[in-house]
Amino acid sequence: MKPIMDYLRLLLFICGVLIGIQVPAFVEQYGQSLAAHTSEAKMALAQFQRDADRFFDGDLAALIAHYRQNPDSVINAGAQSIESLHERYQLLDDALQRFNQSSYSGFQQLAFAPLEDVRSEVWQHFSHNIMLDGRAIAIGLILGLLISIFCELLLRGCVGLYAAGCRLLMPKKVKS
Repeated sequence: MKPIMDYLRLLLFICGVLIGIQVPAFVEQYGQSLAAHTSEAKMALAQFQRDADRFFDGDLAALIAHYRQNPDSVINAGAQSIESLHERYQLLDDALQRFNQSSYSGFQQLAFAPLEDVRSEVWQHFSHNIMLDGRAIAIGLILGLLISIFCELLLRGCVGLYAAGCRLLMPKKVKS
């Protein structure tokens, strides 16, 4: 039984390492997708920004206010569209700046405050590849170790509970 448990531990460790070395690739693809979405949002907003530069000294908020004040309902509704584009661009640009702050800020953002739509899109189209750089190896080894330890503790806890339950259910021998 012990050799089987040793192989199981080894298998769990290897699975953890393989999962862990995928993390930097996922983070990189998330960053690329975030940059692409930011660029796309900027391009969508560019024509309105040119109008704001031309007529309102670059103040996009003034352009939106002008659209809102227009009695034509179509132009008035356009203010909401421009404002939505501007808010989306600001959200993406802020996320991209936070992502690029340091070499580990992308990992931090993805773990604690990702843009859900971008993360879901990357997850759906994620191409599993192996980036064997220092970060990938470190994350892989740490994750492999943590998964192995967690499963070992979980298994020992279950065995301990089972043994305790068996002792409670077994009738005690009466001394004669």
